[in-house]
Amino acid sequence: MKLERCRICKNKKLEKILDLGEMPLANAFLDKNQLSQKEISYPLRVVWCKSCGLLQIDEIVPPEILFRNYVYVSGTSEALRKHFEGLATEVVTNFKLNSESLVIDIGSNDGTLLKEFKKIGAKVIGVEPALNISKIAQEEGITTVNDFFSENIAKKIIKDNGKADAITATNVIAHTNDLDKLLKGVSHLLKDEGIFVIEVPYLVDLLEKVEFDTIYHEHLSYFALRPIKIFFDEHDFKIIDIKRVKIHGGTIRVFVSKKKSRYNVNENVNQLVSLEIKKGLNEVTAYRKFAERVEKLKEDLVSLLQKLKSENKKVIGYGAAAKGNTLLNYYHIGPELIEFIADLSPMKQNKFTPGTHIPVYNPKQIYEAKPDYMLILAWNFADEIMKQQSRFKEIGGRFIIPVPEVKIV
Repeated sequence: MKLERCRICKNKKLEKILDLGEMPLANAFLDKNQLSQKEISYPLRVVWCKSCGLLQIDEIVPPEILFRNYVYVSGTSEALRKHFEGLATEVVTNFKLNSESLVIDIGSNDGTLLKEFKKIGAKVIGVEPALNISKIAQEEGITTVNDFFSENIAKKIIKDNGKADAITATNVIAHTNDLDKLLKGVSHLLKDEGIFVIEVPYLVDLLEKVEFDTIYHEHLSYFALRPIKIFFDEHDFKIIDIKRVKIHGGTIRVFVSKKKSRYNVNENVNQLVSLEIKKGLNEVTAYRKFAERVEKLKEDLVSLLQKLKSENKKVIGYGAAAKGNTLLNYYHIGPELIEFIADLSPMKQNKFTPGTHIPVYNPKQIYEAKPDYMLILAWNFADEIMKQQSRFKEIGGRFIIPVPEVKIV
C-alpha cells in the first residue's frame, strides 16, 4: 500500500529523496528449500514531508506480515542489555517508581527491558505481536500480551491491572503507520502524572553517518525532533525532556507526559530543535546530499570487495542484521563476494539472507573457514563484535566497517 500523505501532519507534499528499488523484507530469511522460489519484494523509497519535516518511506507493508513471526531478539546483544539497564534505572530514579508501579512496554520483544524494571519489584506487562518472541518472554517470567498495541488492548490492561505509571516504546514508534491510533491507546492507559518514554533512531545521526541501511520496510519513519513535537502537541502531550544516546548508531530518548501534568519542559528540547535548524534539516538540500553520499559509499565498498576477491582474499560477514540486508541488496553483494555471514542468533543460523542468498552460520564456523576479512554488517554493535572476535584479529584477520565510510580495522 502506497502512502498518500504524511503520517504526522497529513500533508500530501512528499518529495522523493532516495529510491532503493524493489527489496525483499529485511528479516525474511530463507530456508534452503525456499531458494528456488520467487521472493516477494516491495518498493523501498524514502520521501520527505515539506510541511513537518518527517522523513518516511512511502510503501506500507501490513504489520501482520512483518511482525507476527519475527527473528530479531533483543537479549542476544550485551550492548543492548546494558542500554536497557540504563534506561530502566533512569526512569525509576527520575520518576520515583517503586514496587507499586505498573510499567508497560509496547513492542516488548523478549522482555529484556522489562526484566530491568522487574528487578526493582515493579509490576510489568509487555505487549508483543510476534508469537514466537512473546513465548520467549513468557518463559522468562514476563507477563506478555501477544497482540498489536491498541485502544482495546489498553482498556483490557486497565480493567485487569489499572493504569500505568510508565509506558515505554523503544524502536516502536518508527515501526508504526497509524501513530494517532497508538497514541490514543497510550492516552487511555497512562496515569495523568505518568511518563511515556520512547526511543527512535535520530535523523541527525542517520544523515551525518550515512546510515542508509537502517532504511527498510519495518522502519516507516525517521525522526527529527520537530515532527515528533508537532505530533505530541496535537494529541495533548508534551515533551518534557530529551537526550541523545549512542545505541543503534544514534538514538533520541524522549520523555513525554500529558499536557496537564505537573512536569516542566527541560531546555534540552528547545536546544535540539535549534540544532536541527542549524544543520539544515528544514531544507531539502541536506537530504539530497545524503542521497549522494549513499551512492559514493556503494562505489567504495563494492570496489574494495571486488579488489579483495581479485587478490583471492576470503571475506565473510558478521551480523545478519536487517540493516545488512538493505546494504547487501542495494549494493548487489552476494555469495560471490561474501562467503557466509556469522550470527549469534539461532533463529537466523542455517538460513539464507533475503534477496542475496548468503548462508548464515554459527560464529564457530569462522575459525573453520579462516577468512581474511570480516565485513561487520551489524555496525551499530561493531565494538562489541570486535571484542567478541578478538581471536580473529589475533590470527591476522581484519575487520571492514561499511559506514559512515568504508574503513578497514
